[in-house]
Amino acid sequence: MWDKRFKQATDSGFNRNEFSRDRARIIHSASFRRLQGKTQVLGLGESDFYRTRLTHSLEVAQLGSGIAEFLKTKYPENEHPEIFNLIPEQNLIESIGLAHDIGHPPFGHGGEVALNYSMRNDAGFEGNAQTLRICTKLGEYSEEEGLNLTRRTLLGLIKYPAFHNDVVNKAFYTENGGINLDAFKPPKCIYDCDKEQVDWILQPFTNDREKFMSSTPKTGKHAKPIYKSFDSSIMELADDIAYGVHDLEDAIALRLVDESMWRREVVAKLTDSLNVYPLAADIEQLTKLLFSGENKTRKQAISQLVNHFITNTKVCSLDAFSHKLLDYQGMLSTKAREELDIFQEFVRENVIFTPEVQTLEYKGQQMIMKLFDVISNNPKRLLPKKYYQMYIEQNNNLRVISDYLAGTTDDYATRLYHKIFTPSSGSIFDRL
Repeated sequence: MWDKRFKQATDSGFNRNEFSRDRARIIHSASFRRLQGKTQVLGLGESDFYRTRLTHSLEVAQLGSGIAEFLKTKYPENEHPEIFNLIPEQNLIESIGLAHDIGHPPFGHGGEVALNYSMRNDAGFEGNAQTLRICTKLGEYSEEEGLNLTRRTLLGLIKYPAFHNDVVNKAFYTENGGINLDAFKPPKCIYDCDKEQVDWILQPFTNDREKFMSSTPKTGKHAKPIYKSFDSSIMELADDIAYGVHDLEDAIALRLVDESMWRREVVAKLTDSLNVYPLAADIEQLTKLLFSGENKTRKQAISQLVNHFITNTKVCSLDAFSHKLLDYQGMLSTKAREELDIFQEFVRENVIFTPEVQTLEYKGQQMIMKLFDVISNNPKRLLPKKYYQMYIEQNNNLRVISDYLAGTTDDYATRLYHKIFTPSSGSIFDRL
């Protein structure tokens, strides 16, 4: 049941692990390759050291595999057979980690907000929803089923199991011509137009589906989905560790943060006498390694931090679902979760939300919005033929334009923008 696909895969000529096939399809897909040209946190081209969406995805896959491997030692089959047998195998969790970001557009989360603004009256845009759409519809391994992945891999990729119309709060959107996009962060969701695919993925959960897809209303905000599958919870842990630890490494290596900032905003919190944090005992040694100025010692500290968080993961039961694949969740211990939150907050405040990074993100947003506006008003002239054909076949569906722009890299979108809007740029011989 779990290794079934929408459409049966062609015979490989040998007895093949279906999750291994998923992993291969993801790695060889165009959407995965394009991640090398998409921003993770810092803009591309500034340095060849820091992470892109591609290297981030590789790390999330590896971290997810490491968490699953650790959980199998923590919950051995002879003592915890039910948990042990549900822990995802390496090919499965790596497939989920590799694919988890392939729906994200150019220019990081800024590009996601810009496309949601452009699609605000047409069922919105959300990166995780776009990931599922690529895997089930747009990918190149099947005419109609996208990458045609297995049911369990697709279940693990549904990070927010609620439809757009069930969680969006349009009153939250404030029109200002796109000059300020702060109010247009998308709801975490699945597209309503992908209901048929979701129905197939959730087919085994007849008794649990309604609750699994429930959400919590938020005053003045979008409603928020409550649940996720066991595999997805492990992937999210890996994603959080990559964000809090590996993005921290980039910030230190590129000297965007210094030791005094770290001591003030991280060390002081971890050594607060009112709290007892496991990392407190080693934080001085870790600080010296992180800010030594040497790649090897910094990497040593990063490895220790990653190991700390992986070995503080556990499996908990929500006691909310009859099917254990939904009920079990991978989690961090309470104190380790608080420590990782401190790390993530440090990265957010001192890297992501700095004017230097936000200025570049804003520029990318404006390019995406202007491209969407001009293409949607001139689809026959400006859409590539493949997309224009789909646009016509789908009754002038703006989702096609959204799919096109979401699939571009930072560089492609920038060159397309200059080709259309910059008078001195553009030639019929230019290849985007």
